[in-house]
Amino acid sequence: MTGAYHSGLDKLLDGRRLSPVQRRIAHYLSENLEEAIFLSSVELADRAGVSQPSVTRFATVLGFAGYPELRQALRPLVLGGPPEEQQESLIKGAIDREIRNLTAVRDRLPSLPLKELGECLAAAEPLPVLGLRVSAGLATTFAYYTRRIHPDVRLLAHGGSELIDGLHTARRAGAEWLVAVVLPRYPVEVMNALEYAGKLGYRVAAICDRPDFPAEVVLDAPVGDRLVFDSHAAPLALAMALVEAMADAAPLRTQARLEEYERMTDETGTFLTGELP
Repeated sequence: MTGAYHSGLDKLLDGRRLSPVQRRIAHYLSENLEEAIFLSSVELADRAGVSQPSVTRFATVLGFAGYPELRQALRPLVLGGPPEEQQESLIKGAIDREIRNLTAVRDRLPSLPLKELGECLAAAEPLPVLGLRVSAGLATTFAYYTRRIHPDVRLLAHGGSELIDGLHTARRAGAEWLVAVVLPRYPVEVMNALEYAGKLGYRVAAICDRPDFPAEVVLDAPVGDRLVFDSHAAPLALAMALVEAMADAAPLRTQARLEEYERMTDETGTFLTGELP
């Protein structure tokens, strides 16, 4: 099968005049095609030791509109079979990667400061939660559930002056901790906001994919990177584990708030009862 990889790649490269930088990319693809077909242009550039624009230019030299089109053309060399089988194999591979990601988080649970952080966040009022762009979804989910057990959770999911106002207002109201969800790609605005939060005196707890993320407490979980866009099963599981730790840190308050919530939803008919219509 490896020979088939090289044969197909050689056909794409045949007759092309490549620069030294482009040859480095071609060499990396030749040696690591199984992995490379799942990489973004930024990741491929990092692995090959070149710039991201160089990867884009490499793709155009080979006759493609951009790197995504080149990657799509390379995948059949590895996955084989008709298009529907290739797609099925790709999806299965993505799910397998997520299973490995979740397993990695499970195995690292004893070393993560979930209990200690849960206690700190449970006692923090108000508690701002930051997440922009792709991270806004997970930040919103975390804030939604945390509001069920915490008296004052403030979601910051919009950028610009509104974000700065939110950080400043929460700090003036007594906020000491900021929970930041920061998943790739990392917006410059988020990094600037975290720098500003540090100047305000916040302690930052980050839910992210990098253990070296610049925050006081880091809960890191890998993201799935096998499809066109990342998937976040492992970071979501980690975020829900943190909600659980916060609930355990204040059991009486948690019980009272959950019971109050159930009474409210019963009184207002918030949820369907019985079978779906």
